Amino acid sequence: MARLGELERAVMDVLWNTPEPVAATRIVEELPREHAPAVTTILTVLDRLGGKGFVTRERHGRAYRYSATTSRAELIAGTMLEALGSTSDRRSALVHFAGSVSDEEKAFLRELLGEPEATGADGAPSRAATA
Repeated sequence: MARLGELERAVMDVLWNTPEPVAATRIVEELPREHAPAVTTILTVLDRLGGKGFVTRERHGRAYRYSATTSRAELIAGTMLEALGSTSDRRSALVHFAGSVSDEEKAFLRELLGEPEATGADGAPSRAATA
């Protein structure tokens, strides 16, 4: 999966935050002022994002309007899977990842995986359940 540069990410943020297809001029208006490039620059970025499969365009009159082809969550999940796929020790990477998330996120992951929370003899979460 291709990585996004800073301006590409800013453009994608506009697309993700706008439910309807967006014209390039509106994207420029929505970007923070310190990032406000020319419309031609945004059109180039949109073309690159389209080439990477992140954006589609549809004609509206003489101009195009752009939409994201994937959600922010799908992109992040793909990036995480790509990172995981880049190691020869996936198990170790997963252990480090699991150790870095909050207790709430661990509980959510257990729920997604259909696993009950492990508890010790005293009824408290076991060390394995908190790792």
